[in-house]
Amino acid sequence: MDLRHLRYFVAVAEERHFGRAAERLHMAQPPLSQQIRQLEAELGVELLRRTTRRVDLTEAGRAYLARARAILGDVDEAGHHARRVAAGTVGHLAIGCVGSATYSLLPTLSRRLSEALPGVDFSFRGEMLAPDQVEALRTGAIDVALLRPPSADPSLTVHALRRDRLVVAVPVDHPLARRKRLRVADLAGTDLIVHSADRRSVMYDVVMALLRGAGVEPHVRHEVGETSTLVTLVAGGLGVAVVPEPVTALALDGVAYLPLAAADARVELAVAHRADRAEPHLERTVGIIRAAF
Repeated sequence: MDLRHLRYFVAVAEERHFGRAAERLHMAQPPLSQQIRQLEAELGVELLRRTTRRVDLTEAGRAYLARARAILGDVDEAGHHARRVAAGTVGHLAIGCVGSATYSLLPTLSRRLSEALPGVDFSFRGEMLAPDQVEALRTGAIDVALLRPPSADPSLTVHALRRDRLVVAVPVDHPLARRKRLRVADLAGTDLIVHSADRRSVMYDVVMALLRGAGVEPHVRHEVGETSTLVTLVAGGLGVAVVPEPVTALALDGVAYLPLAAADARVELAVAHRADRAEPHLERTVGIIRAAF
């Protein structure tokens, strides 16, 4: 028995006539009748009662018809699903985002991905530091990361998206808030709130290098893991923070964002995934993200 027998039987059962079923199947009637008899012989039951005018289903035939339709439907759906998988239009992906991308990019990006790939189930993890994202990529906890690039890692494929300007978040009642823009040297002696050094934040290294490159000895008052906490502490008057410009999307009362006048005051944003991952839906997702920048 093969799927042809099921398709032949379903056609005869639905048409209730061998001639019409043969026309529907684009074949001659005698071989169709022969195939149905072979099916009945293999099953050991009569599926059809034949008269000169019509064909009727036996009780066994009606039961077999229901199962045959279900089997053929499952086979067709399996083929459709396989084609969707090959086209990258179905699947599940978890995307991790650094803090600045969480607020500025995630709302638009999640909508764009859902519209372009409605069959892919996306989940998102925000406020992830780059080292945590790299580890999550390695373990499979996330599939794609929007991150501040780590040092060269052969296990990852990394595509640069853009270079974000750095700005300074200051309390609105801070003396620096009266300036239109700040130089790095203006931060000398100022209490700083920075991303955590213990958690190997890329932004911590960027800010420290920027300050020391300008001859400013950092005066760190608080280290935090999440960008939202960092900006909240600024709003509370506990210090100032150097952050990527997209963080300005996190508008809090009590915080002013000032441009930073420094040619090298930028930090890169990239999309990354494991180098050994090449599923079609992952590649399509990365392509959509890259095209958005």
